[in-house]
Amino acid sequence: MEVDATRLVHLVRSLEKECADKRVVSEVLAKSELSGWDTTADSGTVDYDCEVLFVREACDALDDITFGAKAGLSYVNAQNINGYIGKYSHDLRAAIENTSKFHNLLGPAVTYSVRSTGNSACFEIEWKDRSYAKYHRHIEFMMFAGLSRMRALTNTNFFPLEVRFDHKVSTSLPAFQKLAGFPVVFGADAPEMILTLSSLELPIPTNDQRLREHLMEYGERLLKEQKDGDASLRSKVESVLMASLPGRILSADGVAGSLGLSPRTFARRLATEGLSYRDIVDQLRHDLAKTFMKDGMSLSEIAYSLGYADQAAFSTAFKRWTGVTPGRYK
Repeated sequence: MEVDATRLVHLVRSLEKECADKRVVSEVLAKSELSGWDTTADSGTVDYDCEVLFVREACDALDDITFGAKAGLSYVNAQNINGYIGKYSHDLRAAIENTSKFHNLLGPAVTYSVRSTGNSACFEIEWKDRSYAKYHRHIEFMMFAGLSRMRALTNTNFFPLEVRFDHKVSTSLPAFQKLAGFPVVFGADAPEMILTLSSLELPIPTNDQRLREHLMEYGERLLKEQKDGDASLRSKVESVLMASLPGRILSADGVAGSLGLSPRTFARRLATEGLSYRDIVDQLRHDLAKTFMKDGMSLSEIAYSLGYADQAAFSTAFKRWTGVTPGRYK
């Protein structure tokens, strides 16, 4: 899935500022499958998987769970069609509504919207492909980058009432609170930003109706021309599994039904792609287990979240994956 490279360029430069050792930056790029990528580029596209992996690997290399959020809060220049449509909109609400129509051109895995809820408004991020919801550090980057872009558009350093994430970070919460300067909640129902209604009315100084209409017409043409690549079967399976968590892992037949396939057809398609349902489940659990540990979740919470009968069963699986017990890994 190719996406605009603007965010990744910013992330690389943020890592370079955080770490003077160029070898570390090179190692993170390599682990993100970006060896040889032109880090000085200001345009072009990049595989979305590489972007989300980069945030995770950078956090690990720095041993800083807040790197993605920090990088998000300094993301101001979006030199793409959405960036310019937002720049030429009338006010913040119009900018969000206008650009959300064309987000599929830049980030097909995620959508966003804004809705009024009584005395406040809610800016929501929703994953079209739930398999990406396992990348917690990238979700944090995206949410804080959204806030930073809103501030840049309105030329106002306003504060949201609250930012919420549906994953947990345990002991790292104070670090996020200090970084943000406003309430940050983890373990909520969904990733969202709560705004005052007045903030949505903030004017955008660069508003230009003629340019905005021209860009939106161009965006409509691009959407008509765009042919969405079909997600891989693995991605579709992971998306269904992620939607069933926490606490439940669907059977192969259950996933097949969710995808509109018979069990036999599902098994045949997995085999054709050299996959097995058990391996997909195992690898997803392994990936999530390591993320949950970095989030600071207890072993009993992780075991429950990943659908294991008890902590002992999870520990046995984890040792099989890594060769060490969960306690030693932590």
